[in-house]
Amino acid sequence: MSDTDSYLSLKGRSEGLFKSKGSKHFGYAFPVKSESEIKGFIESLKEEHHSARHFCYAYRLGHDGAKYRANDDGEPSNSAGAPILGILKSHNLTNSLIVVVRYFGGTKLGVGGLIEAYREAAQAAVTNGQIIERHREKTLKVTYPYSRMGEIMSILKKENLSSENKDFQQECNLEIKVRLSIAEEIFNQLNEIDGAKVEVIVEY
Repeated sequence: MSDTDSYLSLKGRSEGLFKSKGSKHFGYAFPVKSESEIKGFIESLKEEHHSARHFCYAYRLGHDGAKYRANDDGEPSNSAGAPILGILKSHNLTNSLIVVVRYFGGTKLGVGGLIEAYREAAQAAVTNGQIIERHREKTLKVTYPYSRMGEIMSILKKENLSSENKDFQQECNLEIKVRLSIAEEIFNQLNEIDGAKVEVIVEY
């Protein structure tokens, strides 16, 4: 996956439910980009389910899923976080978080039962959501004289690129997000315009 500029993630929040021997396992799947975002989602679920006993989760971050974590939140080791992480890996999902909230039903499930319950709740959340292809991008900042506006806009139009953070003065600035696979080509085209300066400000 590392030699391509695309990866699979989730379109938005989705939910699922798995019941076993009176215990309820609510699965929640989210697209995420940072650990602070992950923490925020988990905190919001704790407010939503203030009487639940366990909030087990797993996530993968980065275009290749190289940064990941699985958390059992008090359940027996590897009975919750690992099967949730397994669902993320089986669908090749990254920049994604799955949290499974458990309400204990009074009957112990045993480690095998817990693994099944957390796996099935995580799978239900993914099944009820939408997996989409996302692209790695570079953000280019272009600084150029006002007189070169037409040439700059011509390239953006030809390549079907939109700009943001625009500032049109005597010296103009704008930022464009460019898919990684064509970023070098766009960089070079813009850089060839007399008086234009191009720099990479973010690569993701």
